[in-house]
Amino acid sequence: MPQHSTPYSDELAGHPQIAYRNGQLMVEAVPVAELAQRFGTPLYVYSRAAIEQAARAYQNAAQGKRVALRYAVKANSNVAILQLLAHCDWGFDIVSGGELARVLAAGGDPGKIVFSGVGKTSAEMRSALQAGVQCFNVESQSELRRLSQVAGEVGVTAPVSLRINPDVDARTHPYISTGLKSNKFGIAQGLALRAYLDAALLPNLHIVGIDCHIGSQITQLEPYLDALDRVLELVHELEHHGIMLEHIDLGGGLGIRYAEETPPTPVALMSALLDRLERAGQGHRQVMMEPGRSVVGNAGLLLSEVITLKSSLERHFAVVDAAMNDLMRPALYEAWQAIVPVRPRDGTQALRYDVVGPVCESGDWLGRARELDLREGDLLAVLSAGAYAMAMASNYNTRPRAAEILVDGAEAHLIRERETVEHLMAGEQLLVF
Repeated sequence: MPQHSTPYSDELAGHPQIAYRNGQLMVEAVPVAELAQRFGTPLYVYSRAAIEQAARAYQNAAQGKRVALRYAVKANSNVAILQLLAHCDWGFDIVSGGELARVLAAGGDPGKIVFSGVGKTSAEMRSALQAGVQCFNVESQSELRRLSQVAGEVGVTAPVSLRINPDVDARTHPYISTGLKSNKFGIAQGLALRAYLDAALLPNLHIVGIDCHIGSQITQLEPYLDALDRVLELVHELEHHGIMLEHIDLGGGLGIRYAEETPPTPVALMSALLDRLERAGQGHRQVMMEPGRSVVGNAGLLLSEVITLKSSLERHFAVVDAAMNDLMRPALYEAWQAIVPVRPRDGTQALRYDVVGPVCESGDWLGRARELDLREGDLLAVLSAGAYAMAMASNYNTRPRAAEILVDGAEAHLIRERETVEHLMAGEQLLVF
């Protein structure tokens, strides 16, 4: 979609299928203002074409190579989006029994599901074993023993890969860094050989791989290569002890453009990793990758209406009907996401606004110090909201979660209905006096 030059063109860079046309914001061929009128606000809006474009970029990079792609469901778990990716022949990386149920409901192939996560319950293990998942990424020796026991009870052998913590700095926000020795994830590099040797002795387990995931929103190649080098050290050590692996799982975490980031492309990332594997004599192994944010992040936006404009002695506030319960990233990580008007004004009355929600927390903000020319009733779009927006949404302040829309060309499909307060109270019970 051509992007006409506007004061917000820089913010729209890196967001395929989202552009201004004839003075209004469009997602594919649908005016965003029409979506607000039809479905209300707040509203999550996704572009099918943008998701498929991002998915194809990985698939094209993997063409002809021993690479298995597994979408990280935690980024956005709507069943319609999972269905879309399953239709594109992707597998899935899950971290809970609930995500397993979603993938299966969306028609995902259980033989292409990798079950990650640091705290799997016995019930979740049982469900995954019965479904026939491809592999469990195990994160502790305690989990190995529990999985062996559950697999014995189910009467199957569990395929396992051990997640190694290589103590590599992903150079990202501390809350989304997962590969340092201070993080809760994985088995420390120095303890990994013992864990593998113990796993080889446990009944009902079959070792198939090694796993490493160092964080999220990574915008450089070096952390991935550093982690791979540490993993390869262990692979050689395991081979020396007679433990042969079928695959190396290098996780996900590739960043997207929120502001001025320039993350590597899937081609650049995959080429660098596969070249390092080839030079290490490991090019014959299957490589597994688990992107999430980079598949859906820039395909979506959060649409919101300006309720109130107010000023204090020091600041100007645009109070909107979306809040921290709809988009947790700013409150949780102080994350920056572009905020653009749906119908830009001429800028003559622009002020520097803090864009905030109505939730009773000072941390309830979506953006600070944004130059905007606003009136009450205007529509704003928070960009890059395809990942970790609805997936992290809550009902704080008894706020029903927003509807989700998937735009496909000139069509808009409701893929999740807006919650109501009645939905929220449906499972609650009054006391009997």
